[in-house]
Amino acid sequence: MLEERAYWLAWSQVLGVGPILLQRLHQHFGTLATAWDAPLEKLREVEGIGNKVLDAVREARSRVDPETLFQQHCENNFNFWTPIDEEYPRLLLEIPSPPPILYYRGQVNLQENLGSIPAIGIVGTRNATEYGRRWTKKISAALAQHGFTVVSGMALGIDTEAHRSCLDAGGRTIAVLGTGIDTIYPHSNNKLYEQIQQQGLVLSEYPPGTQPEAKNFPPRNRIIAGLCRAILVMEAAKRSGALITSRYANEFNRDVYALPGSLNQPQSMGCLELANRGAQMILGEGSLLEMLGEIPQLDRLEQPSKPLPVLSPELAKVLDAIAPEPVSFDAIVQNSGLSTGDVSGAILQLELLGLITSLPGMRYQRL
Repeated sequence: MLEERAYWLAWSQVLGVGPILLQRLHQHFGTLATAWDAPLEKLREVEGIGNKVLDAVREARSRVDPETLFQQHCENNFNFWTPIDEEYPRLLLEIPSPPPILYYRGQVNLQENLGSIPAIGIVGTRNATEYGRRWTKKISAALAQHGFTVVSGMALGIDTEAHRSCLDAGGRTIAVLGTGIDTIYPHSNNKLYEQIQQQGLVLSEYPPGTQPEAKNFPPRNRIIAGLCRAILVMEAAKRSGALITSRYANEFNRDVYALPGSLNQPQSMGCLELANRGAQMILGEGSLLEMLGEIPQLDRLEQPSKPLPVLSPELAKVLDAIAPEPVSFDAIVQNSGLSTGDVSGAILQLELLGLITSLPGMRYQRL
């Protein structure tokens, strides 16, 4: 596992190889270690890899030693997850482009990563009004007091208010950065950054040292949407980054809520348009909590048990090797003691029987 994590890290250094292409490489070759050592002509078989990417791969292989890179990250205390790690946030595995490398600092809560503790995103304009700040403070505090994790992007305005109010209420918050995990932006949030590490988590898909660039923030917004069960847009102008987050939320089948405001206020126009297109309106803390009331129990509901069908010894071995938590294909082969081909065939049959489900990165989970 450690060796494979090193290769996820190495592939993240290849220019032009993003989350979707990395998933294709992993599925095509089985492991990214195999893909790293594969001849260039074999890489060309993967959809999306052309001459430009092959040149980038050739260049990266000449300067990057995966083992050395991994050791450097360990020495510098750059903690990270990859999609093959059991601790990787489960909800992010559901989106089409889960971050190949997710750096983190702060206090990890595995129940949160597994989805047992629901996360709610609060986003909005940097140029927030007093009205927007006041309601963000009320909503964030109410969510914290009712056991929700508040997720935002640590930008000025609504984001800052959401994090701070959650912390003041004794809650847990996650900041998703558009910079490296070690780069605080804006600089005025220095103290907030330290507080979040003590009471929550700081996340970024960008390598340490990455400075703030406009192009980094829209992709960051997909992570906020992916981590959450619902997104609350507190204030947003017609062209706001918060609306990008809401679009990702719709794409990922997350609920979107909008705080209504005045037609005379530019910061409310984006929210009003969201409401006009079907977003649920935030009409106070009580009504919002009532609408979100089912979310905390989603992963805890008892499912009616169904008798297992009679399985062949081979299928039973493979099923026994698959836990309720995500398990890698390699681990299933090792735990079952069967050949790779036999395990592949058994997995297909078990999926058809509705006993397991497949996840990105050749991982499987017992239902």
